Amino acid sequence: MTDSRPIVIPLPDEAATIQLGEDLALALRPGDCLALSGDLGAGKSTLARSLLRAVADDDGLEVPSPTFTLVQSYGLRIPVSHFDLYRLGDSSELDELGFDEALASGICLVEWPEMAHELLPASRITLRLEHRADGRLATLTGPEAGTKRIRRSLAIRDSLDRWGYGGARRRYLTGDASVRAYERVATREGEELILMDWPRQPDGPPVLDGKPYPKVAHLAENAYPFVAISRYLREINLAAPEVLQVDYEQGIVLLENLGIEGVLDDEGRPIDERYREAVVCLGYLHSHPMRQNLAIDDDHVHHIPDFDPTAMKMEARLLLDWHLPWKRGSQPADEERQSYLRIWDGLIADLAGAEKNLLLRDFHSPNIIWRSQESGVRRIGIIDFQDAMIGPTAYDLASLVQDARVDIPPRLADQMMRDYVALRRALGAFDEPAFLKAFAIMSAQRNCKLAGLWVRLMQRDGKPAYMKHMPRTLSYLSSALRHESLRPLRAWCIAAGIELPES
Repeated sequence: MTDSRPIVIPLPDEAATIQLGEDLALALRPGDCLALSGDLGAGKSTLARSLLRAVADDDGLEVPSPTFTLVQSYGLRIPVSHFDLYRLGDSSELDELGFDEALASGICLVEWPEMAHELLPASRITLRLEHRADGRLATLTGPEAGTKRIRRSLAIRDSLDRWGYGGARRRYLTGDASVRAYERVATREGEELILMDWPRQPDGPPVLDGKPYPKVAHLAENAYPFVAISRYLREINLAAPEVLQVDYEQGIVLLENLGIEGVLDDEGRPIDERYREAVVCLGYLHSHPMRQNLAIDDDHVHHIPDFDPTAMKMEARLLLDWHLPWKRGSQPADEERQSYLRIWDGLIADLAGAEKNLLLRDFHSPNIIWRSQESGVRRIGIIDFQDAMIGPTAYDLASLVQDARVDIPPRLADQMMRDYVALRRALGAFDEPAFLKAFAIMSAQRNCKLAGLWVRLMQRDGKPAYMKHMPRTLSYLSSALRHESLRPLRAWCIAAGIELPES
């Protein structure tokens, strides 16, 4: 449902104007033009300065007025060009200032937009600041796509105020391949927290039995699974973030900050000790009895879904649906498709007796925090588990040993496998050959999924950066296909023209 009403925000003092600039910094995207209107002294420069410093995450960023230069450009996380058109001689001069080029790759802030009104994009967002007896009044108007993001950012601010974090400082942290985004929230008391922004999404097109992809693949669609799994992991003494506040309806979650140090060095290479400790963490998790129903409150029990054959096969299909058409420029033939799916039917059937437990699903470098001040398994912080399922324990080990975003040296990968097997043997009954077979199948399933997912992120979602992981993903797939149980899939991939580098 669209909302075309103006956004009206009272600004009682300069601090409120600065806060609005920070909130806008989290809402604007490349291609946005924010036109700042208002009389002299209405606060346009204050707001622009606040927005720029928030995008830069630098409270000391020098933000000179572009009154005489007409434009000041900043190469930030999102490039921002700050235009002041008060002294513009003729509206046609806007082209000479490089406005179109700046807008194509970043955000344009425009003070005194009235001087070139007819040349600014119709899709611009207009913010008018007016004096009031009790301060200022900000009125935002614009196309629904832009104002929707602004309303979302303001809703997050309202939630923080409601939870007792009024005046908290918000900064962008990261986004991921999903619809979720994350912020760092610094409270007035100096505590730094993490906010997860997880807006509800409409159902996508049906892909199987009338169900959209997230429902078939058991992807979490609200915060309940995250809260339930977090509590469970903390209950068994693993380091998951405490959920401090949550608005389930709006999808806004405030979390404990487990830290900022990861498992990679400054050059992006894996740190052996930290990866090996993550293996110990997995072995510890797998040593606990499996629990599938987790109570959240009196009204909600989260039933952890099974990584069932339908979900496994649906994910493996991404290779057929996205990777192969991208590679060859045409859809696979019906018989080729059916042959691939029959092979997966057999492989999935081979997993029927595999050891199963909680499957975190994305246990790899972006989602692991190193906590040097802790000891034992609590040195590993786990931050992404909302899509957890019950499935083969080998899956998460494959996710870690074959980290999709990092080149894991063979010597480290071999050591991690030895560490896990030795730990599981020490903890009791462990069928090593069955586990290694499940590892190979789960590795192949995961990498077939990723080989298609990277293409889908590029073509459908406009996120081409993930394609840099394709060579590594295909190398991992090639390694998995060396297991004797996967010979039919290897033969199919070779016949289909899938590039399988020697591993």
